[in-house]
Amino acid sequence: MTPPIYTLLLLGSGAREHALAEKLTRDGATVHVLPGNAGIPNSHPDVNPLEFEAVKAFAQAHEAKLIVVGPEAPLAAGITDFFAGSDIKVFGPTRAAARLESSKVWSKDFMRRHGVATAQSWQYRSDSIAAARAKAAELGGHVVVKYDGLAAGKGVYVCSSLEEAEAALSELQTQFTGWFSFLLEEKLTGPEISIIGLTDGREIKLLATSQDHKQLLAGDQGPNTGGMGAYCPVPFANDNVLAAIRRDIIDPTLRGLQNEQFAFHGFLYFGIMLTPSGPKLLEYNVRLGDPEAEVLLPALDSSLLKLIEATLDGTLAKQTVRQRPGAFVGVVLASGGYPAPKFPTGFPIIGLDNLPAHVRAYHGATRLDAEGRLVTNGGRVLVLTAHGPDLEAATALAYEACARVTFQDAYYRPDIAQRPAPVLSASAVN
Repeated sequence: MTPPIYTLLLLGSGAREHALAEKLTRDGATVHVLPGNAGIPNSHPDVNPLEFEAVKAFAQAHEAKLIVVGPEAPLAAGITDFFAGSDIKVFGPTRAAARLESSKVWSKDFMRRHGVATAQSWQYRSDSIAAARAKAAELGGHVVVKYDGLAAGKGVYVCSSLEEAEAALSELQTQFTGWFSFLLEEKLTGPEISIIGLTDGREIKLLATSQDHKQLLAGDQGPNTGGMGAYCPVPFANDNVLAAIRRDIIDPTLRGLQNEQFAFHGFLYFGIMLTPSGPKLLEYNVRLGDPEAEVLLPALDSSLLKLIEATLDGTLAKQTVRQRPGAFVGVVLASGGYPAPKFPTGFPIIGLDNLPAHVRAYHGATRLDAEGRLVTNGGRVLVLTAHGPDLEAATALAYEACARVTFQDAYYRPDIAQRPAPVLSASAVN
């Protein structure tokens, strides 16, 4: 059954929002993107998604009854609460529930309260860096340092030595001024996967399994980024793996949401590591991941619009999620210098009219210059997503596309979707 054609607003400006807009448009909606970017149709760069009165005025002017939130910032700022009681529905959790992502400290406490499998951790403040250094030394530097608040994927430091841990703590002090809190976590080992679903707080419908590549350089080296590429589905995430994840992570999370009576209608992201002792939750996100969205949405055969409607009207349990066959690989084309705070932009982008068949280009950070040319406008400029019959074919096609698209100082990781297949122990899947 074709969903009703109506107007909705999509908040955000990156490649995730481009993928969402494309999918929701295919599902039958008229989509206005606030603020969007040069590559997303119906973008409105003059509307700030954090100015809720302006969003409300735009929604009323365009008779939009649904707002889909892409990034985390409007959710953490309470946009769902702002529209509560109105005739405009928001697909996203309340501000209180969004703390699952907006506060690493609060989120870790939630995991502990509800028995979610996760790493050991220790909480510190900016005035107790010395104590954190002592704990890092006690653990031999094998720690993960996590800034408490939102940091666009750049507030996490994975350390393998005391020198790296001390450097991370120093960087934390430099990057985040004033009073702040942070976590030290034990460093876990094993392959990471992303599990993302739509939930009404009771039921959850999962999208395909996916794997992100967070670090800048090949071989998972270099600084963390917002993500340099992703693929789906994950070949080693079999039924046994998924059953263990549901038992130890997903089900306890849903029970926690119910017990604490959170209003949660939106995407819920589980960043998971498959350790030798079983799956452990690394983090929650309360929105669709990026760059996971750029492979998950092309892979989704079901109507996303219908799933969103069902999440909001209480009929999610009746829905079935269907996936397209084959594999999807997305590679991020980034500006040289990313993820440093400053780097040159404004370079013309060439080659988007010459993509191979079965490749989509999602715009992450693009704009039109004074001459009407498409130019770079940030760190993660584009995501090129390829669909192939299997992972190897999709990967080859994605890199063929990368070779055809150029701009000055363009950079991409050469090893997306090419990690060695992990050997999982019985305890990791049982």
